[in-house]
Amino acid sequence: MELRESLRARRMTLRVDPARGLIQVVVPAGLDEAEAIRFVGRHAGWIRSRLAALPAARPFIDGARVPVLGLDHVIRHDPAWRGPGRRLDGEIRVGGGPEHLPRRVRDLLVAEARQVLTDRARHMAETLGARIRGITLRDTRSRWGSCSSAGGLSFSWRLILTPDPVLTYVVAHEVAHLQELNHSPRFWALVTRLVPDAALSRAWLRRHGAELLRIGLSDG
Repeated sequence: MELRESLRARRMTLRVDPARGLIQVVVPAGLDEAEAIRFVGRHAGWIRSRLAALPAARPFIDGARVPVLGLDHVIRHDPAWRGPGRRLDGEIRVGGGPEHLPRRVRDLLVAEARQVLTDRARHMAETLGARIRGITLRDTRSRWGSCSSAGGLSFSWRLILTPDPVLTYVVAHEVAHLQELNHSPRFWALVTRLVPDAALSRAWLRRHGAELLRIGLSDG
């Protein structure tokens, strides 16, 4: 459990952090810690139920299955493998010491995510006649993508773990914000112009978002 003070908070709240498998207690700044502890105790049942409902962690280990754009790939560790990890014939092959396997798998996935997201975003921006100021990748917990007022796009690298239409939808959503930094009817018209099945992809993310945040994590 994690206690976090917030200058904006007007009351105590509980949040589930699927990526770390813990409950975050957000309290107004200056609140007595004893009061926060009592608040947690009153909601102990809710906390237990939410933690129990979290999807199981899916660490990057030899033999584990990892979805890449909707297709399962098996992680194969080969100590004799030279060079960076590679995705080949339904496998993610990595070499080096076993202690480096999780990082090597993640590095491969982040690199592929960067390539796919960048290509997709540039193509869609060209379609709309919009300009991208820059693209960054992060491991965000609450947003799959964002667009700044300056035209910079940011995406979660975990989108590479989603089916291709879902990744495409998130890119379309953020590219559309380059012209409409809101969620007006004009904005949704742009999204629909880029991806006609946006509602299906939004529903998929609502159902499977917590699972995505648990991939590559260990319960330990």
